[in-house]
Amino acid sequence: MKRVVILCVWLFSVVAGHAQLSLDECRRLARENYPEIRQYDLVHQTEQYNLSNAARAWIPQIAFSAQATWQTDAPNFPKELTGMLAQQGLEIPGLRKDQYKVALELNQTIWDGGKSVADKRIARAEAAEQKTMTDVDLYELEGRVDDLYFGILLLDERIAQTNLTLNLLRSNLEKVQRNGVAMQSDADVLEAELLSVGQQLIQFESSCDSYRRMLGIFIGQKVGDRKLQRPSAVQPLSGESARPELAMFAAKIDRLTAQEKMVKSSSMPRLGFFAQGYYGYPGLDYMQSMMNSDWSWNAMLGVKLSWNFGAYYTQKNNLNKLRISRQQVEVQRDVFLFNMNLQAAQENGDIARLRKAIADDDRIVALRRSVREAAESKLRNGIIDTHDLLSKITDESTASMARSMREIELLKAIYEYKHTINR
Repeated sequence: MKRVVILCVWLFSVVAGHAQLSLDECRRLARENYPEIRQYDLVHQTEQYNLSNAARAWIPQIAFSAQATWQTDAPNFPKELTGMLAQQGLEIPGLRKDQYKVALELNQTIWDGGKSVADKRIARAEAAEQKTMTDVDLYELEGRVDDLYFGILLLDERIAQTNLTLNLLRSNLEKVQRNGVAMQSDADVLEAELLSVGQQLIQFESSCDSYRRMLGIFIGQKVGDRKLQRPSAVQPLSGESARPELAMFAAKIDRLTAQEKMVKSSSMPRLGFFAQGYYGYPGLDYMQSMMNSDWSWNAMLGVKLSWNFGAYYTQKNNLNKLRISRQQVEVQRDVFLFNMNLQAAQENGDIARLRKAIADDDRIVALRRSVREAAESKLRNGIIDTHDLLSKITDESTASMARSMREIELLKAIYEYKHTINR
């Protein structure tokens, strides 16, 4: 029997835990459900393609060509020389004006001046920048989820406090109705207030349902009546920021640095190996081609050095443009840090204010409850009327709700501060 009880308790705890939602779980589900999460995989694929293209710069480049030409003139021996050779029985008609070539050429880069290294660095830097931009968007998404989450907690607390007020009004209405001496108007006043508070409850419940539906859209699950756990009110000890925007600014600077390497590599010499083979007319042996017009096989091997000095004309300006872009990013980062620190200071002030207010709330609620209980006693003895009692009930309800709201507001302020510095 004892084992059955333990099993039932364990099953109940598992079901209850599953029925609850935590803030961290909502954030995780929202990130997984948000369409932009697919951006990570797309950025990764693009990065791999760019890196693959950069690596293929070292693969031998093979080119095929075919041409047929006719030209106005072609190399020939002087007529005097051809005449002398003809007298000796040696005919050398010279090169024909129609020429043909089918060629295959291979080029292998030996050194590209650092261009392929710069291409790879740019590919990685651009991918890192795009990932950090996605991180920023998803971090903003977490802020929207936090607003909905704490909005639901606030409305749940309002609903709970309103139900307490309703129960208190019903209890006093029953007492008045049981008191035969009381006037009907006293009961009417309490019943009217009961209906008014009931309308407020309906509004709170409607708003809460709307918030829960919106949160369900974000996390991709129906929230329904699942209970939301109150997160812990632990304030981070360190105020140092770890916002994804800072990583994004750093990634932008890395990309600009990679582009500087590319600009510098454009003015460096290129060294390569080449091999060319072709079948056609004339061949490399012009003497043989002058004697007959037969097609022949020909090949050429060599090393080629090229240096484009024109890149120096614009290199300084391009580097200065990148330097200015870097300074612009640094200014954007400084502005972001200034605004973030200003917001963090304001939120710290709100947290301190709420902690001080909550310290007095318990005493205020206790005093309001004592006054209301005394008013109920006076009403039973006919010393005061229901209007005075309603005033005391309203004061207690307001104080109790204010305290509950401030607890949630303190939690919200702490998590807004955490979100501001990403701690």
